[in-house]
Formats: sequence, C-alpha cells, structure tokens
Amino acid sequence: MYIYDSVQKTKREFTPLVEGKASLYVCGPTVYDDAHLGHAKSALVFDLLSRVLKANGYDVTYARNITDIDDKIIKKAVESGKEIKEITDFYTDAFHKEMDAIGVSRPDIEPKATESLDAMYELIQKLIDAGHAYETSEGDVYFDTSSDSEYLKLSARVQDDDDKQQRVQSSSMKKNPADFAMWKSVKDDTITFDSPFGKGRPGWHLECSAMIEKHLAHEGAEFAVDIHGGGADLLFPHHENEAAQTRCGTNHALANYWMHNGFVNIDGEKMSKSLGNSFFLKDALKEYDGEVLRFYLLSTHYRSNFNFNTEDLASSKKRLDKIYRLKKRLFGLADCTDATPFREALLKALSDDMNVSTALALIEAFVSSTNEALDTAGKHKLLKRETISNLAYIEEVLGFGTKNAYEYFQFGVDAHTKEQIFDLIVKRDAAKKEKNFEESDKLRDEILAFGVSIMDTPQGTFWEKV
Repeated sequence: MYIYDSVQKTKREFTPLVEGKASLYVCGPTVYDDAHLGHAKSALVFDLLSRVLKANGYDVTYARNITDIDDKIIKKAVESGKEIKEITDFYTDAFHKEMDAIGVSRPDIEPKATESLDAMYELIQKLIDAGHAYETSEGDVYFDTSSDSEYLKLSARVQDDDDKQQRVQSSSMKKNPADFAMWKSVKDDTITFDSPFGKGRPGWHLECSAMIEKHLAHEGAEFAVDIHGGGADLLFPHHENEAAQTRCGTNHALANYWMHNGFVNIDGEKMSKSLGNSFFLKDALKEYDGEVLRFYLLSTHYRSNFNFNTEDLASSKKRLDKIYRLKKRLFGLADCTDATPFREALLKALSDDMNVSTALALIEAFVSSTNEALDTAGKHKLLKRETISNLAYIEEVLGFGTKNAYEYFQFGVDAHTKEQIFDLIVKRDAAKKEKNFEESDKLRDEILAFGVSIMDTPQGTFWEKV
C-alpha cells in the first residue's frame, strides 16, 4: 500500500511501526457550531483510509479528537448564558448524527480535551523541565521555538517580517515571535481550569500531542503513530506545533506519515465563515441522501481541492443510482463474499494513495458490463454470485450501496407519507389474496397518486419515488 506523505512530498510505501497494525490519528472538530462540508470532506477521507487499511489486512486503531475547550466555545457560552458542557454536548451529538448519515464509521478512540487535561499538564511540565517551554509572570506557558532546531521543517515554512511582527504584537511576554501558547492564564471570571500552572485553559495545539501520547504512542518506537491526518489548513501552524511539542517532550517524533486533504470550495470560492459561504452539512442532508453526499465528496482525489456545486452533485447522484439499480436487480438473492478479479483491481487502485478516479472507473465499467450481461437470456448463476460479492466489497471499502435498494429511492418522501403508502400496500395485498382485483386496482391507483411507482416481487411489494 502506498500513501502520499505531505511533509516529505512523495508517495511512500506504507510500513507500519508494528507489523500487521496501523495507528491513525486525525484532528477532529471544535464543537461550538454545526459541521460544514469541510468537516465532512476530512472525515470521509480518513474514514476511507481506515477502510482501505483494513481491507489490506491491517488491524487499525483510529483516533479522532473532540476539541471541547476553545475560546470560540467559551465566547458562545458567555453570550448564550449556557453551560459550556451543554453547548459542546449538543454539537458533539449533532456531529455524530451527521457523520452517521454520510456513513463515517465512529473512530476507535474519541478523546475529548476536557478528559485529557492531566495528560496535557504532564507534557507541559516535561517541556518546562527540558528547557523547551517557559512560564511568564502573567501565568502563561509558551513553547520556546528557538530551543527546537527542527521547528518549521515540517511545513517548510519561512516566517516573513509581517508574520513576526503580528506575533510580537500578540503578546509582549514571548521570548520569540513564533512562540506559541501551551497554557493561557485567565484573570477574569470566564470559564477556566485549575492546573499546576494556575487558572486558565490549554492552548489548542497542546491537546493533540497529549492525546496521541496518552492513547496511541508506541513505547520505544521512533514515532508515536503511523499516520497523522487532517485538513491542509492544519499543516501550519497546528501540525507544526504538535510535532515540535512531541519531538521535544518525548523520545520520539510524532508521526511516520502525514496526510492532508484539500480544501472545499463553494462554486469556485474557498469555503469560509468569514465569507459567509460555509455550507452546513445539516442543510445539505435535507436535500440529498447522506450516501449521495458521501459519493460526491469522495469522487475526487483527497489531496485535490474540491469544488462543490449542485450540478456536479446531481451528476454524482445519477452515478450512485446506477449502483443501486444493479443492486435492485439482484434483490433477495443470498449474500456472497467470494474473491473476484474486480475486488482485487478495486483494492489495488485504492491502495495506490486512494486513487478514487481509477476506482470509480472500475465500478462504472463493472456496473455497465454486468447490466449488459444480465439483459441477455440465461440464469447467470455465477455472474449473479460474483456481482453480489463485488457490490458487497464496494459497500465494505467505499461505503457505497449500504442501504436497501428500494428504500434508497424513497429519499425525499416524508415519514407520514411512507406510513400511508405502507398501509395502502398492506390493504392491496389483502385484496389480491381475496382476488378482489377491482379493489386491488383502486388501491394501486391511490399509491401511484403519491408520485411513486410500485413493483411486485417474490419478496413482496416495493415502491420508489418517481
């Protein structure tokens, strides 16, 4: 398996720290607002990576954090008059539900910042003791970037004078312009935490280093984890600062491989709350089935910037529809997981730095050729068995085709209408059993009036939205 290392800027063969195992850490959401399409894109990319690693036989440990301590969260709590936990619990729950809707599997470990404070205190103290961090007279603790000869090598960034000046203005207590806060002292009555360094709250960069050390770090290994991932915007300063903390506070580097997904643009413009074009995932889910969004957001290579527009989204739905129409043709047949040449080819494509373009081309060719073969006369027992196996593999590795083939085509019909249709189908079935065909036809017309079509199959009567 090969992945592109965004720090070394080259494609590298994946060699795990522990044979047969893979550890993956991804920066998760700051839970003070609804998830947007950028959150969805990153979550989907690393969900796919986890699936591909598992398909290659690795025992994967996947961790994604929840940032529930942050200035934005505290500001929202103060403005709303709500408890900080009420806000973070609400948005964490919403995030989970929306990720479930687009088929993102829950991580194996999901540490929260509020549950990891002791690990943060321990790392801060180690860095102070080693001379890599310092306390100020105001009670803040900063990482001393001048003490780390490797600082800025991760992002290959060169600080310019404007950047240095901006950092100097942010705090007169820093030794160096690039130094970043590990602990922020708080003198007022806003939400704070007690620590060995005084009242305050941790710096954002600190939590990931501490969580990785607590939950994933391999004792005696050269790196704490195999793979560290996140959005491209996190490479600097977040991942740069994480790497510095771990490198200077422990006996190993942070990650062997670094992976970053591209930005999401809305109609060609970078998505940003400041620009007012943040497309919330919850709004997209009102218009489209979650799996359609999954298919669309995964349809371009993860490292490329993604341009979201409704025309391409509608086109993606049609491509996913084809998978479901093939699945519907085989509805009711026994499951099968036989190895096939298609499965091998699909995994080979995805194992090449998650080459979804090749993977989707393979799927489209498979769907088209299978439909053509099924259209010819014959029972096609072997073909059907292989097709069911291939569809199951697409579902397992890519997360496409996970729903009931008929229910997928019912998206957009509200729950009350579904209940009415179900009741009419039950009555129609009863009328047919009684050979009351006039009543049966009348009930069929009532069902069709909802703008749906019905199919009578050996497994029962099914319907879909027209």
